[in-house]
Amino acid sequence: MVIKLKEELIMNSFKTIDGRGASVHIAGGPCITIQYVTNIIIHGVNIHDCKRGGNAHVRDSPSHYGWRTVSDGDGVSIFGGSHVWVDHCSLSNCNDGLIDAIHGSTAITISNNYLTHHNKVMLLGHSDSYKQDKNMQVTIAFNHFGEGLVQRMPRCRHGYFHVVNNDYTHWKMYAIGGSADPTINSQGNRFLAPNDRFNKEVTKHEDAPQSAWKGWNWRSEGDLLLNGAFFTASGAGASSSYAKASSLGARSSSLVSSITAGAGSLVCKKGFPVLITGSAQQPINCIIQVMIEGLSK
Repeated sequence: MVIKLKEELIMNSFKTIDGRGASVHIAGGPCITIQYVTNIIIHGVNIHDCKRGGNAHVRDSPSHYGWRTVSDGDGVSIFGGSHVWVDHCSLSNCNDGLIDAIHGSTAITISNNYLTHHNKVMLLGHSDSYKQDKNMQVTIAFNHFGEGLVQRMPRCRHGYFHVVNNDYTHWKMYAIGGSADPTINSQGNRFLAPNDRFNKEVTKHEDAPQSAWKGWNWRSEGDLLLNGAFFTASGAGASSSYAKASSLGARSSSLVSSITAGAGSLVCKKGFPVLITGSAQQPINCIIQVMIEGLSK
């Protein structure tokens, strides 16, 4: 089915949107907004061609609706949300970001997704001056960043960001960037630089001179850097205050192709495994396992 929403889909806490067992596309209109709620799972959905909505009354519960101003047109917008898991979704070509998290959002896991054909992929943090985002913790794991992507995979501001065992096969400007002193812990990823000789750098330190960003804690551990790709590390690495957030152990970057072979929305049938036709060539179970940051806490 293709669901074309008239306005943003807004939900209460403790909700799951589960597309397993059907081919579900949310496309062609406003998409998903997770605002000031907690314990949300978005799983197995194709989200693409999202448009701006708003300047309208929008229902946010069975008993309440309110006036909404114009939205950004994100695929998934997390605004002041916590304990959110976006897993096994396919996202592309939205008006603003594919997945954005701002305004004090935290405990977020973005995993096993397939992202393509988009400019500003993922923004994590409202603005450099919005200090409430200092408590933000986000895990980005087992995703495939594919064809037609330009930048922000992710773009981070305040907080801690664990980027682990992802496959980066395309970027036109940069893969991972940030400003406002974020801590970025990159482990076991595969970065394949574009053939364009000007865009080999994985990282981009934004909106600050080198004298400032050289103290930001950005580290690369066990990453596979191909075709001239290079990661500009800075600071002393992840500080001890974030040690507990690194609970997801990275696998070897040589296994990333197999780990991400099932990224994106899976075609599931009850009682049957999914046969992935990539390099893994093995069944993948459609059962959700809460195993990493975000909902596991």
